[in-house]
Amino acid sequence: MLPKSCIVLPTYNEVENIEIVARAVRAYGCDVLIVDDDSVDGTAETADRLAESDPGVRVLHRPEKTGLGDAYGAGFDTVIDDYDIIGQMDADMSHNPVDLPRLFEAIKNGADVVIGSRYVTGGGVGDWSLMRRMLSSGGNRYARFMLGGHVRD
Repeated sequence: MLPKSCIVLPTYNEVENIEIVARAVRAYGCDVLIVDDDSVDGTAETADRLAESDPGVRVLHRPEKTGLGDAYGAGFDTVIDDYDIIGQMDADMSHNPVDLPRLFEAIKNGADVVIGSRYVTGGGVGDWSLMRRMLSSGGNRYARFMLGGHVRD
């Protein structure tokens, strides 16, 4: 059995994706915390509707968009005491929930931290535009340089 787990999903104007992603994550037995940064497209209302119909979905409403890192931090702070496993995914469908079982398998086999990457064998970026791939690759290189690590993604 999977330990109690929650995936943090930051959102800003993701009305087209949030229900699909949240339901896909829930299908793998994980709770979901949607962290909405004052979306204006109906994302927050969709998230609230999901939370009303599913006790495994919660919503944290933030009054303004202060960045993805801040949204993840607020989400982690919200769920840290309630779960054995906390994960993060982008709500724009760039992280595929179908990969969750492989990540959980690594935890089950003793890993303390598991990182999914687009830039390793078996990874991929789907139909991203050239500009998005370049920005992602550049951001990864910058992070590795600044942090001195070898993590890719």
